Amino acid sequence: MAKPSTRQGLIEYCLRQLGAPVLEINVDEDQIDDLVDDAIQYFNERHYDGVEKMYLKYKITEDDVNRGRGKGTSGTGIVGSTATDTSGRTYNFYETENYIQVPDSVIGIEKIFKFDTSSISGGMFSIKYQLFLNDLYYFNSVELLQYSMVKSYLEDIDHLLTTDKQIRFNKRQDRLYLDIDWGSQPKDEFIVIECYRALDPDSFTQIYNDSFMKLYLTALIKRQWGRNLSKFRGVKLPGGIELNGGEILQQAESEIADIKSRMMSEYELPPLDFIG
Repeated sequence: MAKPSTRQGLIEYCLRQLGAPVLEINVDEDQIDDLVDDAIQYFNERHYDGVEKMYLKYKITEDDVNRGRGKGTSGTGIVGSTATDTSGRTYNFYETENYIQVPDSVIGIEKIFKFDTSSISGGMFSIKYQLFLNDLYYFNSVELLQYSMVKSYLEDIDHLLTTDKQIRFNKRQDRLYLDIDWGSQPKDEFIVIECYRALDPDSFTQIYNDSFMKLYLTALIKRQWGRNLSKFRGVKLPGGIELNGGEILQQAESEIADIKSRMMSEYELPPLDFIG
């Protein structure tokens, strides 16, 4: 019982932490279900154990190419908007729909892998292949330092000649924008996306037993309990007991603030430095 492995088990654990069944927790089941969804969403978006690093393969379709070139599936494909300045002059803005749809579970995208097809490093007659064929037929034929310097130089040339694809992604759109030359992009080609995908608690039930999840959901239910009771301030129960929802609410708010502070210092991944 102390290690919940289901959604209902987690709910029952949190209610026991608040005093059930000795005390009646005045929170509706629908309210608790909403709080569980909120806790899972916060866990997926902020906790380092709430996501998994994935490599997703996607096949470029003809509709993707047409949409990226501005033709779209319906023949229009151009998203336009207008703006008017103070003098009454109207300006038109246009944007091509150069995106591919990604699953809703993807919450972050790092990059798209560049396929190794350049003349420097791809194919049987590439420089890399010839270097291995002629100079590294046995390991003692060349100094490793010299080999490393040559490889670094070739990688610099390859980076200048075949740059990485520029991408844009927003979680609330579920769209991966590819700022590439769609006119030269063939259909039926595969791309590999390095991304972070939210863990599904129904598939990975250990999420329900996570120490942060149990602590955070308990505080959320306690806050909702305090909000519900605060509507009846001053009401006395039989025996002279008076409901004090305001104090419960204040305690819960303080606990949630402390939990979120611990999230930033203990459970979140540090932000990457901006370069440029």
